Amino acid sequence: MVSVAIAGIGTALPNAYDQEALWTGFFREHFAGSAVAERIFHGAGVRRRHVVIDPRENISTWSTGERMRRFGRLAPPLGHRAVTEALAEAGMDADEIGMLAVATCTGYSTPGLDIQLAASLPLSVDARRLLVGHLGCHAAVPALGAVADYVAAHDRPAVLLCLELTTLHLQPASADPEQVVTHALFGDAAAALVVRPAETGLRVVDIAARTDTDRSGHMTWDVTDLGFRMGLSPQVPDALAEHLGPLVKDLLAPHGLDLTDVRGWAVHPGGPRILDTVEHGLGLAPDALAASRKVLAEYGNCSSATVLLVLRELLSAGAPPGPIVALAFGPGLTAYAALLESPENPAADPPM
Repeated sequence: MVSVAIAGIGTALPNAYDQEALWTGFFREHFAGSAVAERIFHGAGVRRRHVVIDPRENISTWSTGERMRRFGRLAPPLGHRAVTEALAEAGMDADEIGMLAVATCTGYSTPGLDIQLAASLPLSVDARRLLVGHLGCHAAVPALGAVADYVAAHDRPAVLLCLELTTLHLQPASADPEQVVTHALFGDAAAALVVRPAETGLRVVDIAARTDTDRSGHMTWDVTDLGFRMGLSPQVPDALAEHLGPLVKDLLAPHGLDLTDVRGWAVHPGGPRILDTVEHGLGLAPDALAASRKVLAEYGNCSSATVLLVLRELLSAGAPPGPIVALAFGPGLTAYAALLESPENPAADPPM
């Protein structure tokens, strides 16, 4: 089977805002000076976030229709920048791409973001388009699996774009701690990967997943008249802890690998407790999730784009050759994992 590898990563970000400035300039009043809310904001592990609309505009009363119209205007330029950067890093032109997959859970229209990018890049008229919608924070990993399958089957490059404008879904003021946590964590970002047939580069080896439908209510993303509203149970870290070990074993064992063989971890930083759960649950070294903690601090949780930001940070920091595991979590309750491999130390089994 054709080997596939990540050949380029690109990102695009809107304006950055300091977390303390967000609290003092808007959210302190939004949450009526709540001491609980202030403690959550200061304990979120976030130093700054990137935001498409200044929170002081207070869009919490906007209709869902108006938020979707803003997504339609603000998302395409960010997506174009991220994909163009990824293509440049891969040394490729847009007309070489056979598939564009777009993952988002924060904005929809038809003709949508995928079609707008097909025109602006521009893509070849025979390029396929795939929209991966409303999966939430874990969408990048199953979307990467779909893209890698396409590349392996058709021997043609593809692009994955994860673009989330989470802050368009600012909710009306509430004393609900779940809503405070959501507004303390989330930011906006676009991140793109070029995947192509190749023996060199960071190979995509395998994908694994686990879904706990008994806990489907622990993480939700509901469409309301005032945007999309997140539900985030404090039980999520404990629920994920039960599945992390089996999931990683399912991913590694078929390739003759175990935890001690993994040289890098790109873990979605859903929040500080999620990262602590992964670190302790898998028995990782204290610095194993440094890239994830840095991305949480500098960008916040950007939903599906975040794990790609972590992967870029991990590679930029000089991850040693060998297996890398990417982990992401979302509604379902779902955990996805990807096994990536540097060619200097190939996995025992051939890639998917």
